Amino acid sequence: MIIGVISDTHNLLRPQVFEAFSGVDRIIHAGDIGSADILTELQALAPVHAVYGNTDRFPLVERLKDREELTLGSTRVFVTHVGGKPQDMSRFYPEVASADLVIFGHSHRPVHVVQDNVVFFNPGSAGPRRFSLPVTVGKIEINDGVIDARIIELKV
Repeated sequence: MIIGVISDTHNLLRPQVFEAFSGVDRIIHAGDIGSADILTELQALAPVHAVYGNTDRFPLVERLKDREELTLGSTRVFVTHVGGKPQDMSRFYPEVASADLVIFGHSHRPVHVVQDNVVFFNPGSAGPRRFSLPVTVGKIEINDGVIDARIIELKV
């Protein structure tokens, strides 16, 4: 299974995302979406799972949750918007204890860390450029419980 991971679009869905996510089986949006139209456009590529972020408003906050637990194959996935260091996330989110993969956004900084056999993954920001941070998304391949995650910098 191949998952496209995106966060912090802030109402901007760049055309490069469609190329990066070509052939994905699922898409996970880790919040700060902007308009619900972003999710509709992503849905044209693959089924979308999303959580709302701290800047999202109605109707997204009524339609989505602030955190989500998914099972993809045998892999347990926890998705939220506000993340951080693995030890901090473990303290603030009890769901981390039962996850194989933790996906988050918010900081606009790409993160790929493995701690205690759990993959912590922030795809960075695919929306408006913030400071000198790169514009990125993520792609995760799950094969027989093995998680292979990578950050993809979009050429903008």
